[in-house]
Amino acid sequence: MRTVRALLVSAALAAGLVSVGTAPAHAESIRYAYYYQADCYNGGNLGIQWGWWTSFRCEWGTGGGNFWFLYA
Repeated sequence: MRTVRALLVSAALAAGLVSVGTAPAHAESIRYAYYYQADCYNGGNLGIQWGWWTSFRCEWGTGGGNFWFLYA
């Protein structure tokens, strides 16, 4: 029974009958990491001016080093 169920699920996914949820193209993601907060905000504003994204946020994080992460 498990084998039949696995085959049916695989066939449904391959046929496109079951849609797998994915993030939209405009989903927020990490764009850059900066040492200084001012650099993060400057980079975010430049991205808006150049049309790369419409909004951004800078967050402090500690993962293997202390960085400001630019999310856009």
